[in-house]
Amino acid sequence: MSMIELTITDNVAEVVLNGPEKMNSLNETALADLSAAYDEAAEAGARALLLRGEGRGFCAGRDIAGLVPAEDDAYGYLSHKVTPLLQKISAFPAPTFAAVQGACLGVGLGLAIATDVVYVAENAKIGSPFANLGATLDSGGHALFVERLGAHRALDLIYTADLISGAEAVAAGLFSRAVPATELLDFTREKVARVAAGATGAFLASKQLVAQVRDQRVGLWESVEAENRAQGDLCNSADYAEGFAAFTEKRKPVFRGI
Repeated sequence: MSMIELTITDNVAEVVLNGPEKMNSLNETALADLSAAYDEAAEAGARALLLRGEGRGFCAGRDIAGLVPAEDDAYGYLSHKVTPLLQKISAFPAPTFAAVQGACLGVGLGLAIATDVVYVAENAKIGSPFANLGATLDSGGHALFVERLGAHRALDLIYTADLISGAEAVAAGLFSRAVPATELLDFTREKVARVAAGATGAFLASKQLVAQVRDQRVGLWESVEAENRAQGDLCNSADYAEGFAAFTEKRKPVFRGI
């Protein structure tokens, strides 16, 4: 049976990593199943997606049980299996959220990095344990750490293999918000449900604008012009009309995601 579970209810796709006995670590089969779950959610027209892990940890990274280092094709696993999945997650055609508890390491950290909004348990464990394996941080960890923490703190975490808590990670600007572990799932589901009932087209416009600033390092005025074009395009949408009508009529808007 697959450790990847998908449910879609009220326009919300919930993807669950359900392998708690191994801290939801991922082998190649699980990666393929996870990719398929995102495809299915996109095809179903989900207006928001939640990714979470079952049990004590979000995802401890790659499943290395039985791995023989001399026979390992680490490059092939990362470049041909992991990276395409992370790119698919990042490009998902709706807002995405992750609820992160416990271990969030390696590929698990990459899943979080590729997600739009990440809520973490205050006691989550985030960092780079690879020094203990003679390996290096992967799945986008270097870019995240250097961009948010600076080169010195990034290398500190990488060299020492020290882990930081979810509360520390949010305080340092790594992720969105930290909440008590017992409240994490309910908190995240409430936010996801609210967004799934929102103006999907406007959210996707912002998602693309943020990606442009992040990935292309565009300047202020180029970004402003892109915002102007996006706003102009949204003028023709049903949700734009509904939002303004609701404002004028002093009622709550009912968005349809179109």
